[in-house]
Amino acid sequence: MNRQERLSALLDLVLERKSLHIDEIVQTLGISPATARRDLDFLANQQLVSRTRGGAMANPTSGEIPMRFRMVRYSDAKTQVARAAVKLIKPGDVVALNGGTTTTEIGTEIGLTMAADFAFASDVITVVTNAVNIANDLAIRPQVRVVLSGGVVHARSYELVGPLATLILPHISVDKLFLGVTGIDLHSGVFTDNENEAAVNQALVHMARETIVVADSSKVGATAFAKIASWDSVAAIITDSEVAPRDVAMLESRGVNVIIAENEH
Repeated sequence: MNRQERLSALLDLVLERKSLHIDEIVQTLGISPATARRDLDFLANQQLVSRTRGGAMANPTSGEIPMRFRMVRYSDAKTQVARAAVKLIKPGDVVALNGGTTTTEIGTEIGLTMAADFAFASDVITVVTNAVNIANDLAIRPQVRVVLSGGVVHARSYELVGPLATLILPHISVDKLFLGVTGIDLHSGVFTDNENEAAVNQALVHMARETIVVADSSKVGATAFAKIASWDSVAAIITDSEVAPRDVAMLESRGVNVIIAENEH
């Protein structure tokens, strides 16, 4: 694995076990003690773990994993979901994307698809987003008009949050919102970890004609802190083929269309 994948795996281990010794890291990840110490020092400098004598332990900010560490997890599944999402976009559509690893992948797929399909050359799409990284990636695409909300950047997700982020949203009409989430509660709705992100995401849901949740199957049945929307506000979910059939049945019983992204490999 490369360094980014190794750091992500190491951070996952610390979060899972709460406390970790160098010997455990060496055995689990198959790296040298010197590499393990350097990686722990790096994560500690990023305030993602706390160094201990001979290892590291989780701290209150360990769950706030920056996107650069989260992108490598479930990457194949996120790509599957992103490609399935882009197939729902038509020339001339106005779509919205919030921040997150899956929606970032959708932004990438939008750029690639629009550049290759002549239908979008004369009838461009508009992407409304509160994620500065997605806006930056799509700004160079002539087939895409980008609308960026205001607000203050949240370093974990690159999302613009706060009162300024919601000022423009009530004045915009969106055909489809592709909503990335942290947790999918099978009974009550979709959630994220941060209340400020949740507030902006709620505003996105209210302005969209159709809300489509995009999430790999690891999010299904997971919990998070702040609620974004109940199931009566969600039209569909796109997830990968690892989702449990019983979870699909539960979601469909809530009136949600479940779209299983195909593995193209």
